[in-house]
Amino acid sequence: MARAKLPRSPSEGKAGPGDTPAGAAAPEEPHGLSPLLPARGGGSVGSDVGQRVQVEFYVNENTFKERLKLFFIKNQRSSLRIRLFNFSLKLLTCLLYIVRVLLDNPDQGIGCWGCEKYNYTFNGSSSEFHWAPILWVERKMALWVIQVIVATISFLETMLLIYLSYKGNIWEQIFHVSFVLEMINTLPFIITVFWPPLRNLFIPVFLNCWLAKHALENMINDFHRAILRTQSAMFNQVLILFCTLLCLVFTGTCGIQHLERAGGNLNLLTSFYFCIVTFSTVGFGDVTPKIWPSQLLVVILICVTLVVLPLQFEELVYLWMERQKSGGNYSRHRARTEKHVVLCVSSLKIDLLMDFLNEFYAHPRLQQDYYVVILCPSEMDVQVRRVLQIPLWSQRVIYLQGSALKDQDLMRAKMDNGEACFILSSRNEVDRTAADHQTILRAWAVKDFAPNCPLYVQILKPENKFHVKFADHVVCEEECKYAMLALNCICPATSTLITLLVHTSRGQEGQESPEQWQRMYGRCSGNEVYHIRMGDSKFFREYEGKSFTYAAFHAHKKYGVCLIGLKREENKSILLNPGPRHILAASDTCFYINITKEENSAFIFKQEEKQKRRGLAGQALYEGPSRLPVHSIIASMGTVAMDLQNTDCRPSQGGIGGDGSKLTLPTENGSGSRRPSIAPVLELADSSALLPCDLLSDQSEDEVTPSDDEGLSVVEYVKGYPPNSPYIGSSPTLCHLLPVKAPFCCLRLDKGCKHNSYEDAKAYGFKNKLIIVSAETAGNGLYNFIVPLRAYYRSRRELNPIVLLLDNKPDHHFLEAICCFPMVYYMEGSVDNLDSLLQCGIIYADNLVVVDKESTMSAEEDYMADAKTIVNVQTMFRLFPSLSITTELTHPSNMRFMQFRAKDSYSLALSKLEKQERENGSNLAFMFRLPFAAGRVFSISMLDTLLYQSFVKDYMITITRLLLGLDTTPGSGYLCAMKVTEDDLWIRTYGRLFQKLCSSSAEIPIGIYRTECHVFSSEPHDVRAQSQISVNMEDCEDTREAKGPWSTRAASGSGSTHGRHGGSADPVEHPVLRRKSLQWARKLSRKSTKQVGKAPVATDWITQQRLSLYRRSERQELSELVKNRMKHLGLPTTGYEDVANLTASDVMNRVNLGYLQDEMNDHHQNTLSYVLINPPPDTRLEPNDIVYLIRSDPLAHVASSSQSRKSSCSNKLSSCNPETRDETQL
Repeated sequence: MARAKLPRSPSEGKAGPGDTPAGAAAPEEPHGLSPLLPARGGGSVGSDVGQRVQVEFYVNENTFKERLKLFFIKNQRSSLRIRLFNFSLKLLTCLLYIVRVLLDNPDQGIGCWGCEKYNYTFNGSSSEFHWAPILWVERKMALWVIQVIVATISFLETMLLIYLSYKGNIWEQIFHVSFVLEMINTLPFIITVFWPPLRNLFIPVFLNCWLAKHALENMINDFHRAILRTQSAMFNQVLILFCTLLCLVFTGTCGIQHLERAGGNLNLLTSFYFCIVTFSTVGFGDVTPKIWPSQLLVVILICVTLVVLPLQFEELVYLWMERQKSGGNYSRHRARTEKHVVLCVSSLKIDLLMDFLNEFYAHPRLQQDYYVVILCPSEMDVQVRRVLQIPLWSQRVIYLQGSALKDQDLMRAKMDNGEACFILSSRNEVDRTAADHQTILRAWAVKDFAPNCPLYVQILKPENKFHVKFADHVVCEEECKYAMLALNCICPATSTLITLLVHTSRGQEGQESPEQWQRMYGRCSGNEVYHIRMGDSKFFREYEGKSFTYAAFHAHKKYGVCLIGLKREENKSILLNPGPRHILAASDTCFYINITKEENSAFIFKQEEKQKRRGLAGQALYEGPSRLPVHSIIASMGTVAMDLQNTDCRPSQGGIGGDGSKLTLPTENGSGSRRPSIAPVLELADSSALLPCDLLSDQSEDEVTPSDDEGLSVVEYVKGYPPNSPYIGSSPTLCHLLPVKAPFCCLRLDKGCKHNSYEDAKAYGFKNKLIIVSAETAGNGLYNFIVPLRAYYRSRRELNPIVLLLDNKPDHHFLEAICCFPMVYYMEGSVDNLDSLLQCGIIYADNLVVVDKESTMSAEEDYMADAKTIVNVQTMFRLFPSLSITTELTHPSNMRFMQFRAKDSYSLALSKLEKQERENGSNLAFMFRLPFAAGRVFSISMLDTLLYQSFVKDYMITITRLLLGLDTTPGSGYLCAMKVTEDDLWIRTYGRLFQKLCSSSAEIPIGIYRTECHVFSSEPHDVRAQSQISVNMEDCEDTREAKGPWSTRAASGSGSTHGRHGGSADPVEHPVLRRKSLQWARKLSRKSTKQVGKAPVATDWITQQRLSLYRRSERQELSELVKNRMKHLGLPTTGYEDVANLTASDVMNRVNLGYLQDEMNDHHQNTLSYVLINPPPDTRLEPNDIVYLIRSDPLAHVASSSQSRKSSCSNKLSSCNPETRDETQL
């Protein structure tokens, strides 16, 4: 307590001659202390207003007692020294006792100091004994002096501590166990100083071991006062248990040895042996106490042991379990000698953990050098604990329970020594904004505690991204998700392409499969993006000073690598396909797609065969597949061996077609038997030979052809940057915009307004098919779905109307952001409501995107969050077979339920293949699921690996954002696609297509989306090749007559269906087949009695025929349901007629989610789709292949070549055919 010194007021007594008169200002005190009241002049006589009052603080700490207390108790360092000295004194007393026992010999006589000594013998047959050997011992003079000095010091120290810690209750201190023991061991020695005969009196000094234990506990508490409580408690409990055991054994040893002086006269070693045998419950019985005092002591020690040790063990086990839950800490020594990264999550699920560990440790150098420290506030669940006990992970992963907002927990994780910190959001939360707020606080806390630790942050909502812009790498989930879904509508399976690129794989998946498509698909999935400095590269070093397009083509032709972009040394921006005008320099950093990085590649050069006719070398270079390099990729132990040929560029005889189309068959001057050649890729750019210049002109797409609309005015669009961004941090993108913002009322699709009276999609008269997005709310991330579909490089004739089907009404802020885009509408409704789907124009749509809803995250079982979405999508597949649906799921494992068929043997075979790949340690075990391979389903959790991979490849986030169109760096290209038609098959191979695109339009192909017919064996013995499909009606003799005309109808009508799948109509809807099907059913019922004894195959065939009839009747019921609802809503049913004529098998064909029966052919043909990333140059092109392209930026060289562009582009546009200029055919 602070005590104040208050000087006497002049009004309280008489003023002396030197006193200050009342009412006058007091002079300044010489001590310099701050006055409590300021001096103020004026006031009445006798008032205290103008007086100064001096206050001295902390005066109690200046007393002698407080100073002693500060030294002995409060100060950590001095207190630790005092306790260490006290502990040493207790150990010394125990050591002196042992010395006294070893020097004592009872046979020489027993008695007091200066008295006559007697010898006492114990009679084993009698129960009587003498107490003299117990009361008196032999103590040497020097030993007695030392013990007296030590006892005096201990006594004085004890009394001083009693005085300093006195708090008013003296009896509590006197009857304390430690004080009683101290008096027993010290006071008798002090008494012997004044009474010499008692110098040989026995004093139980060995009890000081308990005082030493108490001093050690206090000393350790002082030592760990500044350390974490959990670790200190665990250490203290182990120390207490060990000291308790040691004290019990030492007390029993010394006590039994002394009492047995009157009995069997045991030595210390024999007594120690007896105590160990007794406390361990072995009890050999060879050594036993002889007299009842020693026997009583053994009973007391056993009782104390049975009471004390279980309590100590219980406390230890409890602390151990708590430490297992919290995870302990990561030692400072390990942090300095080893490398580790920290993973901060709010809740750790097994899927997230395995994705992180598999991707992080997929790189060989990380497996040996890096450890993972997980910092999570929740307790480790059973599944995570089971995984972390696997030897593969138990030595690499350390789990710590704690919060990133606490410096103590960050210190436990040694965040300041970490190589990186990954902060992941909890996407399973219902309120994703709240989850982002937690992530932001964690990022701020880590940045404050360890400013030099690189941060890798995952954010869910784009509007929260700018709060963590200081992080080294940030991935916004909704930005990537919506941009990927948008590109899926115009570049099929973009989600699969990006997912395969950002996953680490060696291309070994599916190599043991008997299916050719699985082997090729699995091998190409091993392609990833790598980087290398051009001057250090064997791939690209020889192309220094050449154009980027030249280097890309020849590197792919010679080495099989796909050069996609580069980065200048002086410019930190990454450019995808900067175009042929970009000249490569040795200091450029090249980014390429390959099965492995160049450092892990072995180069095996092969000499090219000599040409018999050297004059035709230039023409023969591309004449056959035998002249193309065959790249045998052998991924073993991280090394790829590539067969290389000397492929020097030789100019071809052909040229670029004059019509401006990239894949147009060139005109040959020679004989027609010669295979057409392709123009060579020039080393330096020729601006006059570059095709894509029409995107720079606004009038080129509107003035070439007149409008085909009847009475509808053509709306002029302008190109510019959107004036309103819904959130901070969105990248500006040049887009097609409306000249004047549309009123909010005109954005509502299903309600008319004063500007127009349209109330359904058909009334608008859209030329192109609709793209419908079903979402719960109009979040700011939905803005990134619109921007890629309205980017300036999209042709105006290709712009699809976008309809947002929202569960909740959008706010004005969102409407303000989208009202500047053409043909963007919204409607309130749900995807599980048939009326809402019909009103938004689903029968006029080509693509439906179903976005995962936040409200489904509240499911009791985590994996049930996708249940509603899966069932709703299944219903839409049945109602609208022609619709192409892309679905987002929360959990990737649920994609197997998309178009689930329980008796489908081929799907079961794929499921077994997935399990086999997972057992082999593949990170892409789900890749062979047909919905994922076709790009019809994806989970945003698949993109978590993008953040993990950026630890090794810091450029992956930038490249992914450029591919998705989220960022538009000036001079960087963009991702698009083109379709290979029957007229384009003269190119034959992917390598020749690469050359054609590079030479004509400077585009870089990076992969193929292939849809092929798959023929399966119907043998029942081959499980992998079996397929349960709907019965072909052509096998029945009653329907065979209708096969011819129906096949003709299907062939003529296939052009009006979805361009990628080329679907067919259902033959049961044909009137002839309706009548025949009834006749066939009657015959089937009559023949059923005759076929009872036939083979089981016939029985299965009959069952499948009945199932086919059932499916057809179900199809009709669904068709009638939709038509009735359309009539009820006042919608015309004419647009649904073609859709209604599709069977359930066509449903599967439309979405590429299974192998399907083509009912118009004689064989069981089924279609499936998959992505081939960077296929070998000798890969044969097939009809309907869709090629992924990185097209150079049309605006990259506008400023430098504006004058030449005006003349050259005007000449080309005058000769270009509108059909051939539409390069992206989807």
